[in-house]
Amino acid sequence: AVFRGVSHLSLDEKGRMSFPSRYRDRLMELCGGDLVITVDPEHCLLVYPLPAWEEIQQKLQRLPSFNPATRNLQRLLIGYATDVQMDANGRVLLPQPLREFAYLERKVVLAGQGNKFELWDEERWTKNSEVWLAEAPQNLESVAELADLTL
Repeated sequence: AVFRGVSHLSLDEKGRMSFPSRYRDRLMELCGGDLVITVDPEHCLLVYPLPAWEEIQQKLQRLPSFNPATRNLQRLLIGYATDVQMDANGRVLLPQPLREFAYLERKVVLAGQGNKFELWDEERWTKNSEVWLAEAPQNLESVAELADLTL
């Protein structure tokens, strides 16, 4: 599954988010609407279709847990991971602890990232986007893996 594109959305008063219609059929097909939401150290949320999350969790669990950085990542990503179900209207309820972690209030940004989505508070997304754009030229030069990538 390839999820891409940026959507500006609103959470309702209960903390529910509606997936844009362009993703709904794909998510139902892929995982019957079964999703896993967890946190990202940058204070956004990561939203995975269940099968994609299961692969990530296996990889995380295989990492050497004696490395403190690895342990902390495992604690965060696996510890906060929450199963959610997309309803018939394409909505998911974002649990309160996850909303608080990512500072989500009303206006949010859902950004497709290939196998998953990132979910950001709109204001934080806008501020970070400006930084990412400013840093993009240096980042492209410094990432060796991108040597063969022409944009």
